[in-house]
Amino acid sequence: MISKRIIPCLDVRDGRVVKGVNFEGIKDVADPVAMAKKYNEAGADELVFYDITASHEARGIFTDILKDVASQVFIPLTVGGGINTVADFDRVLKCGADKVSVNSGAVKNPQLIKEGAERYGSQCVVLSVDIKKVGDSWHVFTQGGRVDTGIDALEWIKQGEALGAGELVINSMDTDGVKSGFDRKLLQAVSDSTQLPIIASGGAGKLADFKELFENPRIDAGLAASIFHYDEIPIPKLKAYLKAQGIPTRI
Repeated sequence: MISKRIIPCLDVRDGRVVKGVNFEGIKDVADPVAMAKKYNEAGADELVFYDITASHEARGIFTDILKDVASQVFIPLTVGGGINTVADFDRVLKCGADKVSVNSGAVKNPQLIKEGAERYGSQCVVLSVDIKKVGDSWHVFTQGGRVDTGIDALEWIKQGEALGAGELVINSMDTDGVKSGFDRKLLQAVSDSTQLPIIASGGAGKLADFKELFENPRIDAGLAASIFHYDEIPIPKLKAYLKAQGIPTRI
């Protein structure tokens, strides 16, 4: 069985790692370069770097900080924020990224997924989707969770897969930062809608949340931020716990 991945996430604003709850109440946490080094040494399987205001501020990603972060990690690095063109792919890949995460830019121009996959391969294109329950359906949100597009999230995921995305990050806005467990109902619906690898984000608060997450065999990775940033759950402890539960992880 393929090992389940544990992935810390650096949400970066104005050159600092920040974290909020339900995409609001953003607070300063730490220096992203120091955090990247910490996670590389702690045994994280991958690292995600999001410039969380790039799309909202209509600018490119902070490449100087990204280069410094990339210099500290020897694990796969996924980078997102303000990715609107294939040239943006090229820029972050040259800074040291291994994979490029598209979100708002892909919603505006779905062909961006196809263009990125054709030039760099599907394995390079990560479709990140910010999702919130609205009425009886799940909607796609953009601009760092500020804008409800009205787009059905499950249909958007199917379209992204058809266009060539190689992986999904499913960000549940309803459980983000709440620490009450991953949004398993949403994740089940997503896993029923796609064959792509799924990274689940939003809601991790205790060790058992990851065990419950991986009870869905279609979930490939668990992504979290604050519980790792504040050492509420050290990554080595989490991996040892999962291994003891019979869940394959890289120790």
